[in-house]
This record gives sequence, C-alpha cells and structure tokens, in this order.
Amino acid sequence: MQIRELAHSDLSALLHLYKHLHDADEPLPEPTRIEAVWHEIQANWGIRYFGAFVESRLVSSCTLAVIPNLTRGGRPYGVIENVVTLAEHRACGFGRAVLAEALSAAWSRGCYKVMLMTGRKDEATFQFYESAGFDRQARQAFIAKPSWL
Repeated sequence: MQIRELAHSDLSALLHLYKHLHDADEPLPEPTRIEAVWHEIQANWGIRYFGAFVESRLVSSCTLAVIPNLTRGGRPYGVIENVVTLAEHRACGFGRAVLAEALSAAWSRGCYKVMLMTGRKDEATFQFYESAGFDRQARQAFIAKPSWL
C-alpha cells in the first residue's frame, strides 16, 4: 500500500473512485469544467486530497480542507470530506490510512481540530471513524441546503 497526496494526473482515478461514494449523485459537468475545478483545487494550499494505492490503483481517498481562523490563537481547523474506499478493499486499513495521513497533514499545519461528518447512519461506519481517532460525542452537526436542492 502506498499513501500519498493525489497529483494532477490522478483525476480520472479519483472520479472513478467517486462512483462508489454515493448510490446516486448529480451528473458531472463537462470535462473542461472538471479539469478547471481540479486545477483550482491543486493550486489551493488549503485543500489536499489523499489516496491509498494498491499496485498503482487508487482504492481509497479523502479530502482535507484547512481553514484559516481568527480564534484558538489564530490556529486553523480542518474539515475532512468525501471519504471513500472501494467495496472490495474495505476493512483492510486503507480508509484508516488515508485518514491518518490527512490528520497528520492537518496537525503539521497547526490545526487545533479536524471535523468530519458522514451521511451514513450505520454503527459500523461510526465505529470506523472512532477507530480512526474521531469522537462522535464531541459536537452536534447541522446542515443547511438551498431550497432548490
């Protein structure tokens, strides 16, 4: 297993992996728009994607966003999103490894906390995140969406 930050050339593998993230998702925009978004992400110091690879195949990934902050002594905080592992590679340590890499990156950038939310409701998912160092009792999350969604 190799864990590393995703590079520009990893976009197609990431998009393939994301097909396993949600049962149903909105269609992607045209390829030129996707490329532009990926370029913007790659250029942003505060956003990093981490991946686990098996024989050069991306099998797990997560996203870390580091947010500048004016509280907690000016220390930033992190948000992890889009945690996904291919079904045939689950329960093998890949998801935990990409989360560990993301947390390590957050701590090295001085984050005072890292938050993660999941839309899953099953106990196994909660236990997975707890085993990766997250505390489900620490906070309550709320989500607002625009009325047109």
